[in-house]
Amino acid sequence: MARKSLSIVLATFNEEENLSECLDSVKNLADEIVIVDGSSTDATVQIAKKYGAKVKITTNKKNFHINKQMAIDMAASDWILQLDGDEQVSPELGDEILAILKDENRQSSIVNHKSVNGYWIPRKNWFLGRFLMKGGQYPDYTLRLYKKGKGRLPQKDVHEQAEIQGKSGYLKNAILHYPYKDFSQYLNKWNRYNSLFAGQIREEEKNKNIFWKSLYAAGYLFVKPFHWFLMTYFRHKGFMDSWPGFVFSLFSALRFPVSYIKYLTG
Repeated sequence: MARKSLSIVLATFNEEENLSECLDSVKNLADEIVIVDGSSTDATVQIAKKYGAKVKITTNKKNFHINKQMAIDMAASDWILQLDGDEQVSPELGDEILAILKDENRQSSIVNHKSVNGYWIPRKNWFLGRFLMKGGQYPDYTLRLYKKGKGRLPQKDVHEQAEIQGKSGYLKNAILHYPYKDFSQYLNKWNRYNSLFAGQIREEEKNKNIFWKSLYAAGYLFVKPFHWFLMTYFRHKGFMDSWPGFVFSLFSALRFPVSYIKYLTG
């Protein structure tokens, strides 16, 4: 029996440093590659076309999940694997996905995997020279593999997951995520996410009275950052990731007061 087909879908913007490695990692999986590009000013589109990708150029929207959904809608295969340009499919994950496409019997958290419409995939996040394995950063499950027509992004939140119709299962092997080349790039992305987060806070505080606004202020400026740092660095053992674990816990906690201040001053 021939295996089911797979579309690799991405939304890109200025990913020339990452895209080749991402697409190389799926060359034995993809029946088609679909890329929606937000008008990149670098060589992203040229690289995509070298890999035979179906490319649509549009605007670079603040919520990049809108472009991701456009790519999902363009996909023609039986299954869809949604990736980001700075991610790679590990060889072990590739083999696991091929087993699903071939309908092979395999061990799974759900006995009859043919009834599963989507899969959560663990992800390893590279930060300051190592994969973070503690601090709540692994397995960092993300819902990326689903049957065509069964998965959709809500397009409301920058950290949202796809929504699946029907059952979902879990894979064992990981997507490899290389989001930052250096700390400077991390700070740039951190600042951009904080600006988006500030917009979400603005929406949350609409029509709230002074009492509720005071509670929000206390939560974002004091309660949330302290709670987050204690949870990630101590309870979830971020300290076991050495100094990168400390830096990550600190800055992920600081996103709350920084985003709130951006909201106040924006």
